[in-house]
Amino acid sequence: MRLDIAGVVQGVGFRPAVARAALRYGAIGFVFNDAGSVHCEVEGAPEVVDAVVAEIQLRAPPMARIDALQRTDVPPRGGVGFEIVDSARGQGRTLVPPDIAICADCLRELRDPTDRRSGHAFITCTNCGPRYTVITDLPYDRPATTMAGFVMCARCAAEYHDPADRRFHAQTIACPDCGPTLRWEGPGGVSADGPLAAAAAALRDGMIVAIKGIGGYHLACRAENAATVAELRRRKDRPAKPFAVMVPDLATARRLADVGPDAEVLLCSPAAPIVLLPGRDERIQRAVAPGLRDIGLMLAYSPVHHLLFDRLGGDPLVMTSANQGGSPIVFRDADLCWIDGLADGVLTHDRPVHVSCEDSVLALDAAGDPVPIRRSRGYAPLPVSVGINSPQVILATGGDLKTTFCLMGDDGHAHMSSHLGDMADPRTQTCFEAAYRHLAFMTDRTPELFACDLHPGYATTAWATRHSSAVHRVQHHHAHAVSLLAEQGRLASPMIAAAYDGTGYGSDGTIWGGELLVITDPARFTRFGHVQTFGLPGGEGAVRQPARIALDLLHRAGIDWDHRLPCVRALDDTAIRILAQQIPRQVGCVPTSSMGRLFDAVASLLGVCQWVTYEGQAAVELEQVARSGRPVALDFAVDAGVLDPSPLITGLVEGMRTGVGVADLAAGFHEAVIRASTLGLDACAASTGIGTVGLTGGVFVNRLLLDGLRKVLLDRGFEVLTHRVLPCNDGGLALGQAVIAAAERSARCA
Repeated sequence: MRLDIAGVVQGVGFRPAVARAALRYGAIGFVFNDAGSVHCEVEGAPEVVDAVVAEIQLRAPPMARIDALQRTDVPPRGGVGFEIVDSARGQGRTLVPPDIAICADCLRELRDPTDRRSGHAFITCTNCGPRYTVITDLPYDRPATTMAGFVMCARCAAEYHDPADRRFHAQTIACPDCGPTLRWEGPGGVSADGPLAAAAAALRDGMIVAIKGIGGYHLACRAENAATVAELRRRKDRPAKPFAVMVPDLATARRLADVGPDAEVLLCSPAAPIVLLPGRDERIQRAVAPGLRDIGLMLAYSPVHHLLFDRLGGDPLVMTSANQGGSPIVFRDADLCWIDGLADGVLTHDRPVHVSCEDSVLALDAAGDPVPIRRSRGYAPLPVSVGINSPQVILATGGDLKTTFCLMGDDGHAHMSSHLGDMADPRTQTCFEAAYRHLAFMTDRTPELFACDLHPGYATTAWATRHSSAVHRVQHHHAHAVSLLAEQGRLASPMIAAAYDGTGYGSDGTIWGGELLVITDPARFTRFGHVQTFGLPGGEGAVRQPARIALDLLHRAGIDWDHRLPCVRALDDTAIRILAQQIPRQVGCVPTSSMGRLFDAVASLLGVCQWVTYEGQAAVELEQVARSGRPVALDFAVDAGVLDPSPLITGLVEGMRTGVGVADLAAGFHEAVIRASTLGLDACAASTGIGTVGLTGGVFVNRLLLDGLRKVLLDRGFEVLTHRVLPCNDGGLALGQAVIAAAERSARCA
């Protein structure tokens, strides 16, 4: 029987697994890769062949994913044994696997003083290690990886060719005799105990160390050293944004955070993402996540990390991307100048990183299900199966923040890039270009149509128009909604979407962000309702200083700018005089319906956050305050799908004047958003007869809002869709852009 197997079947030990299954049952034949699939012929008695095929399907390697298995009866060839034969070039492309954490077997060998790979910082096998970031070509063989320059020693070669060995055809196989090597560049030079000991000593001494990992460099320091964490903040100009913390094991994770069974599964998964969990250590919490309830934790996932922790006694480490705010992660040795002045020393190595990949970030909802916030290492570049075949190859460029792109063709697969950074930085644009060309090459797809955001000022829009005259512009919130439908495989289903975010260019030229959309066909939408429009005095300046927005909302509600209000006190007299002229006339006030900007304004009004130093800061801090409050009664005015916040603002001010606690008012605000959204969605459902609601857009990173609104909608009989594969924020935007462009082109061709 000939088997043609497609999916994630290269770089994951698939051919060795097939060979072992055949040898176990005494079958003869061969298996090989081409650029698109794995192919094999299995010969033996019918029951033997059936047993081999069953084992291939039921016991595939841990990171394999079989999307299609085609069987064809062929004449027997005869012969003896079962072989892995040389790869063929072939047609098409296989799916590129993601990078995965060190497996338990390799970790055990790493720490076994009798094992020849004891302490080897590049230990891997067919079940673990880098894939996406080291593969340079397909089919996946050693010459097509960044390990090509490391010639296997005799002992590694023997393991590589032994079907009974775990490293049988492991393309990243290496050992201390033939593999990559670590190097320390920093104070004291290399100690007698080597680069790891020097790096560990620097960390113990309160220094900041750049560490080259799987997908790029991190900046690391001891999380328990508040002074060093503060210095890292100063150097990165990152005064408040939380840092992720890496720990060596679950025991340490449990000391720092509440780790339930669902969180444990995520932390220990092969993807090894950062998981947001309620913090327990107040001292570390104040340093790494000031003003927040949650801490972002991840387990050590590479051999280098584990070896460092062994020398540090398990001390938790801040582990943040080596970059300045908004810039891409440094992954090439030649680009270490990008982080000049940030690190005191560098622990590096000579295995090149071919393409960068940042850490993924997930949270857990009230039911314990994963909520993706950043989809990158461990998941990218695995495609999303969308159930639509594009008549053209489409490249969708996404948004300007949390940029990812999507490459989609005629096979129903939408290939999503890893997280790249913010496109306002020219270095991110350079990395975007390199990542796009790499993924286009690996998937053998040349874009014929580019899709981008409707916003004329986006760098991703400019990039698309520079590269093609065939550009399809997609409204931001339409893309959010269709991204959700696509990842759920529900493109044929009508949906009402609550698309809540910070900034999205509207079809009318204003800034949208609090939208109730009706989607009956992926190619088009109807705007049923929205947050009542208000002003952003000074445009982008109001995003950084939300007191300006709060004053605009106070004016609209007919409330004087009382200096006892925190948002008024946050502005100096000059600013107040200018705004007093500007706001009544709406001069220089950008009109918006943004739910995200409303959250910012309320955070300022209540005195929670007056200066935004990272995207979403005010809303994140408001959610944290609300979690400790008992909600008071506050309401929007809702009419025909329009959510007017003026009564809400009045209620908040009255509550502050009568001594109601800030936490209770913040909780009441969240409840008011839930009630108003429910009323708007009820009205939309009554008008359209649609019973499915999708919750999408960056505001739904707020789990208090997400869980609360979903519960109310479920209780009212709605089917509720939320993101499970891609982030609800702009990290998932490109998928919606690609699907909308494909749907419109398909409609034109029909």
